Amino acid sequence: MADSTTISNTENLMKYMKLDQKGAVLAEYIWIDGSNGVRTKTKTLSKPVKDYKELPEWNFDGSSTGQAPGDNSDVYIRPVAIFPDPFRGGDNILVMTETWDSDGTPNKYNYRHEAVRLMDANAKHEPWFGLEQEYTILGPDGWPYGWPKGGYPAPQGPYYCGVGTGKVFCRDIVEAHYKACLYAGIQISGINAEVMPSQWEFQVGPCEGIQLGDHLWVARYLLYRVAEEFGAKITIEPKPIKGDWNGTGLHTNVSTTDMRKDGGMKAIEDACKKLGERHKEHIDVYGEGNADRMTGEHETASMDKYSYAVADRGASIRIPRQCAQEGKGYFEDRRPASNACPYRITGIMMETMFGGMDGIDFSKAET
Repeated sequence: MADSTTISNTENLMKYMKLDQKGAVLAEYIWIDGSNGVRTKTKTLSKPVKDYKELPEWNFDGSSTGQAPGDNSDVYIRPVAIFPDPFRGGDNILVMTETWDSDGTPNKYNYRHEAVRLMDANAKHEPWFGLEQEYTILGPDGWPYGWPKGGYPAPQGPYYCGVGTGKVFCRDIVEAHYKACLYAGIQISGINAEVMPSQWEFQVGPCEGIQLGDHLWVARYLLYRVAEEFGAKITIEPKPIKGDWNGTGLHTNVSTTDMRKDGGMKAIEDACKKLGERHKEHIDVYGEGNADRMTGEHETASMDKYSYAVADRGASIRIPRQCAQEGKGYFEDRRPASNACPYRITGIMMETMFGGMDGIDFSKAET
């Protein structure tokens, strides 16, 4: 890796990581903050746990995370899923949580709670989701790794799924993240180098219902932590480099029971038509800064126009050619930006396809 200001001495650290914990278990509580970022804190448990329901509720200072005012700053975190911890190993765990206010209501940035309600109400449709998380690896100076200092590499072309020096950068971070996800039980289904150099993608899914959001958020946490150890930065900004360079998205693949049946193409087309009727509402929750990415160029549709088509990466919704030939399968929504919240994406998807519920409107959620 290039020069870094990060101080890390793995050899010294490992002496301490091997010490006996005397039966104690470390639980890393993970939550989403008020700026769509990841925060964590560690709790010592007296014994191993097998289910998130065994874990206690905890709290944090919401005034320091953009989630509460200073005069009423306690925000509570309730465990919703657990994963083996690839950094500490043993019985230590990662804990995905929801944020709740002191009055017993979901915090305004808790998008998971309403998404769960919609998933549960429409469980008979067995929704499967698969998200393709693109991201860019930056050096300590904030410039893409491997790029000339203050300059640019050769134009796009050789980098997508590339192999070899000068075509790919930071594969060590990508491979480490892949292994960490597998150890943690994340439903990661693949990785590849993307069109812009130092831009990569990992895929999570297919997962049913709310599991997709849980797994993607924990996968993001793991990516940030791995990059931390290598002295690199991760950005999921939709257009990290202006100009003739691809942006980064979070392409969302969706399938329901009816779509997977013979003749499911009709259900796919029906869903595509419904999505078109709420195009603006979806765009509003599909990530910040997406207008810079969705220009109609660089394999994107125009933000101002909605379309769906077979095998067209310039459409809002792409129906894979294989699905069209088989007459069933899934569709890919190519509009979400890389920094979009998966709970919001899957939540509004369910709302649009199957109808809303009292008290839930993802298009009017806090931004």
